[in-house]
Amino acid sequence: MWDPTTYLRYGDERSRPFHDLVARIPTRRPRAVVDLGCGPGTLTATLTNRWPQARVSGIDSSPEMVDRATALAAPVDFAVGDVRSWHPAADVDVLVSNAVLQWVPGHQALLSRWAAELPPGAWLAFQVPGNFAAPSHRALREVAGRDRWRGTLAPLLREAPVDDPVDYAALLVGAGCAVDAWETTYVHLLPAAAAADHPVLAWMEGTALRPVRAALDAAGWADFRAELGVRLAQAYPARQGQVYFPFRRIFVVARTGARAEEKL
Repeated sequence: MWDPTTYLRYGDERSRPFHDLVARIPTRRPRAVVDLGCGPGTLTATLTNRWPQARVSGIDSSPEMVDRATALAAPVDFAVGDVRSWHPAADVDVLVSNAVLQWVPGHQALLSRWAAELPPGAWLAFQVPGNFAAPSHRALREVAGRDRWRGTLAPLLREAPVDDPVDYAALLVGAGCAVDAWETTYVHLLPAAAAADHPVLAWMEGTALRPVRAALDAAGWADFRAELGVRLAQAYPARQGQVYFPFRRIFVVARTGARAEEKL
C-alpha cells in the first residue's frame, strides 16, 4: 500500500526531477497527455498548465494515490490501472512516467512496446532513480541480509532494477526513436532535527522501505527501522543542522518515428 502523506514528506525534492524531465519535451500542442504512475496527482495537475488544450490523464496502481489525486479536483482524468497492461490511444502525443519503471521488472520490453504503439512523432519521457548503489541502498541490503530478516526480505530486494542512460538510449534508438538521455545527481539538503528520525530514513519510508514494512510485523519493523537508522546516520552524518543526500536520477526523452541521427 502506498501512503500519499509519507510519500509527500519531501514533495519539493521529489518534484524537481519531474519538472526537469517535462521541460525537455518541446511539443507545443499535444492532443492527449498521459502520466503513468501519477501518484497523488500533484505533478500530473501541472501538465494542464503546460499544455492547457490537451486532454490529461493520470494512471496509478494504488487506489490510495488515485483517491488523493481525484480530491485535487484538477481537470485531469485519474484512474486506477497497471502500467504493464496499459496501451496508448491513437491520440496520445505525450507519455510521461516519473519514478515508476524501477518497480516494474522487465520494463525495457514495455518501453519498446510503447515506442511502437505511440503515434509517429509522439513523445515518451521517463525518469528513474539511479541510486541503487548509494550508501542508503547498500545499508538497506546489509540490514535485510541479517539472519533474522534474510528469509523474509531477500526476495524483495532489488540490486539493480534500472539501466544506465546509454542502455536506454540504445534500446529506444533501436525502436526507431530520436533520443535525449542524461543523468543528474541532485544534492538534497534535508533538515536534521536532533529529536527526529534521520531524514534519509524518513525519505526511504516513502519509497524503498514500503515492501519491507509490509512484510514485517510491528516488532520486526521497529527493530529493522532502528538498525537501519543507525547505519544511515553513519553514512549520512548531519552537518550544519542538515544532511547532504546525493541522489542520482536517469532521464530519457524520446520521439517516436524519428531518424536516429535527428536532434531533439
